Amino acid sequence: MTSYLRPRDLEEAVVARAAYPNWMVLAGGTDLMVNANHKPIPGGILDLWRLGEIGFIRVGDGAIAIGAGTTWHEVERHPAIRDRLLPLALAAREIGALQIQSRGTLGGNIGTSSPVGDSLPVLLALDATIEVASVRGRRSIPYSTWCTGYRTSLLASDELIVAAHIPLPGAGTWTTWRKVGTRRAQSISKVMGAAAIILDGGTVVSARVALGAVADRPIRITAVEDAVRGLSLARAAEAARAAVRTSIQPIDDIRSTSVYRREVAENLVARFFTSAAGVS
Repeated sequence: MTSYLRPRDLEEAVVARAAYPNWMVLAGGTDLMVNANHKPIPGGILDLWRLGEIGFIRVGDGAIAIGAGTTWHEVERHPAIRDRLLPLALAAREIGALQIQSRGTLGGNIGTSSPVGDSLPVLLALDATIEVASVRGRRSIPYSTWCTGYRTSLLASDELIVAAHIPLPGAGTWTTWRKVGTRRAQSISKVMGAAAIILDGGTVVSARVALGAVADRPIRITAVEDAVRGLSLARAAEAARAAVRTSIQPIDDIRSTSVYRREVAENLVARFFTSAAGVS
């Protein structure tokens, strides 16, 4: 029989996490319940689903903080996220069916660190910071360093994810998110990506571009960022396409081939810049 514990608050939760570091952390359960069909749950379950201290969206002067227990439905419908962090709202809208969106959480996506986590390129492109807690206190980890490999991260075994802090894009910044899957909805991504492009008229001042499903973790494509700096958007699109071509080594798997993923990634990133041209 699997052991089970539901802490009353975050203080109890971190104490439990320290005592049972090998237990599975449960929030929405959208990954845990699928995996339970294939392999036993080790140790026990630490249930954080109704922990109010990690279920919030707070809008500050320069950033929005989103609690790890916030569902995709809550993320997608929040007016400040739709208005100021549109790529995250777009990703939330495409994560699974409505049932998944009403249970799945931002913290779950961050914690699993899957290369096909739809929200994760957004966190990279928007320079998010992840707040974690343990009995030792709290610390902040730049999401740019969070993923260390396939489904691994800097989260220590006694730590819990509290929130993501996402800076609000400044004036002149165009942001977007796109995915390509087998179907338009309810499909695991073959390739997905996000971008934050700072523009001066029709010229690229700087850009942050991130892709998922093209490596063992979500990655920033720094070669694109270097290649497009100072270019017109039309020239930037072609420079970005060429930079993607030589920057990624996607794999063949049951969802797609490396050749297809590379071509899609090239087109996806190029479209970031051609789409920005339509609004600059």
